[in-house]
Amino acid sequence: MSSLFGIKRLFNFIGEVKAEIDKVTWPSRNEVVITTIVVFAIALVASLFFALVDTAWYRVVHSIIGG
Repeated sequence: MSSLFGIKRLFNFIGEVKAEIDKVTWPSRNEVVITTIVVFAIALVASLFFALVDTAWYRVVHSIIGG
């Protein structure tokens, strides 16, 4: 009997999940493309910034220790 109750609970859960997914407002293809481009651009700018800072610190430390 408890097995039957478990199956009923599982189907109830799946139905609730489907109902919640139906409430989601999905982004349009255009929104996804624009957001992806922005994320890549920010990642590129951040990587260039950190590369420059790393190089500057390397040169400062290297000149201090006399390499």
